[in-house]
Amino acid sequence: MSIDLSGIPVALFMGTGLGLFYFGGLWLTVKRLSQSSQPALLSLASFFVRTAVALSGFYYVMEGRLALLLAAMTGFLIIRFFLVRLISPVQARLRKS
Repeated sequence: MSIDLSGIPVALFMGTGLGLFYFGGLWLTVKRLSQSSQPALLSLASFFVRTAVALSGFYYVMEGRLALLLAAMTGFLIIRFFLVRLISPVQARLRKS
């Protein structure tokens, strides 16, 4: 019995791309909420588009293999971790100004 690990790096990379899209889109949405005439519609539309793209991406990447899904989700969560660390200090500086 052998385990094929050849697609793991690609799945990890694709997961980071999905994470950049999802969390970057979330950040842009939150920044634009105060300027929007319909913030609820903007929030809902952004959520559904980001979620649909992320879920479709995960489905495409996993190719029916749990290991590839886990690798993609790991990349997704790594991006979340780094974006929180990157954006939090910027937001704190903006609030102090």
